[in-house]
Amino acid sequence: MSHTPTKVTIFGGAGGIGSSVAFNLLLRPSTYDVVVVDTKPNMVTSHVMDMQDMAAVDGFSTVRGGTAEDAADSDIVILSAAVPLRLNTSRSVFLADNARIVEQLAVPLIESGWDGVLIMLTNPADALTTWLHQRTGFDRHKLLGYTINDSLRLRTGVGRALAVSPHRVEAWVLGEHGAGQVPLYDHIRVDGSPVRLDAAQKAIAQDYIDTWYVTHVALDSGRTSTWSTGRGTALLVDAMVTESDQPLPVSVVLDGEYGAKGASLTVPALLGKGGVRDIVEWELSEAELSTLRSGAESVRTAAESISLGQD
Repeated sequence: MSHTPTKVTIFGGAGGIGSSVAFNLLLRPSTYDVVVVDTKPNMVTSHVMDMQDMAAVDGFSTVRGGTAEDAADSDIVILSAAVPLRLNTSRSVFLADNARIVEQLAVPLIESGWDGVLIMLTNPADALTTWLHQRTGFDRHKLLGYTINDSLRLRTGVGRALAVSPHRVEAWVLGEHGAGQVPLYDHIRVDGSPVRLDAAQKAIAQDYIDTWYVTHVALDSGRTSTWSTGRGTALLVDAMVTESDQPLPVSVVLDGEYGAKGASLTVPALLGKGGVRDIVEWELSEAELSTLRSGAESVRTAAESISLGQD
């Protein structure tokens, strides 16, 4: 392949999620120059040495260690740096600590005039994406929050309810990445055909998505959804590079879509090299719209609560 590879810089690239993103990008059919940046250079070198050997087997992409300066000419920057989510950490402390990381890494880059696409993996993604947009005025189409996992979990839950492989299921979760999520049970398909769950099946699927996060946090492992996030992020990046005509769930700051404004929520979006090409507006029920709009208020409130001692 002779075309110029897409340069992707990953902040927090030595962590579980960041290294998973790098690994999965190397497996994609598109060609990437993956740059891994982290405060732990020994871990960066360890991952890069291993992945460089793996890249000899799969694909045409390259991976290397780098510094924050590599972001300046990157097409895509991925923020996966974060404080560990521990069992007894309050949401407000978790939000503030991660906002400081975003402030340190993303704000100087955006204020330098950088014009690439930024993907926010650092949680809570909706609130931090909203806050970063408010803080910098960065083009909302170039600022994506990662939330695909909510839809993946619904696919798993529906697969369990129907006793089919989740790979055969198409299912969407919109709205807030968290308590205000909106599972679209009227949009479920199996093998491309619409499927309506009965009450018992819906209860199984809903229980799975309702309890996943609580169950995982209770493990107090200091880890999060490493593998699904790595796979899903690579899917997002590839959809941008290839200008895919298939919408994907992504958190983007809304400006009237779905009756919400000024908050980053998950919506179906068509992606391209410049980020979000188009937000697809589906017809939702009044209950779904109400929950989605309530989620917007929750996200705005969280974003407005962030105070880093700035004048």
